[in-house]
Amino acid sequence: MYKVIEPEVAGGLGDNTEMDTSFFPPLIKNLHYEFDGWLGDDILESFPCYVMTETLRKAIEFENLTGIYFNEVLISKSETFLELYPNKELPNFFWAKINGEPYKDDFFITEKIILAISDRAYSLLKKYNITQAEIGDL
Repeated sequence: MYKVIEPEVAGGLGDNTEMDTSFFPPLIKNLHYEFDGWLGDDILESFPCYVMTETLRKAIEFENLTGIYFNEVLISKSETFLELYPNKELPNFFWAKINGEPYKDDFFITEKIILAISDRAYSLLKKYNITQAEIGDL
């Protein structure tokens, strides 16, 4: 059994993102995630990328979940973020790169370009803050 998850969008692709838009979805070479706000979820999205807190990344790696690996991400705060949350600190985030095989791995991207997660992955994610994510059955 698999679920689809559409995480909180707390910002967008920053100016330092390097991407090739001749593909769909665009091929991201270097990710810069710029926060406009943040309601506290451990997994965030900005099409076509996902970022996760270091805490969640470590848990996924500890559980040996498949179909995902992590890269560095440049994080910044927009002017809007600084105005709304002048004293808010952000945890360390990592770029969650999804490369799973459909219906085999714990993480994969569906034909409709939505993140799918196995029941095993969902059981782990539920232990973290995912309250802003929309989750449904696949």
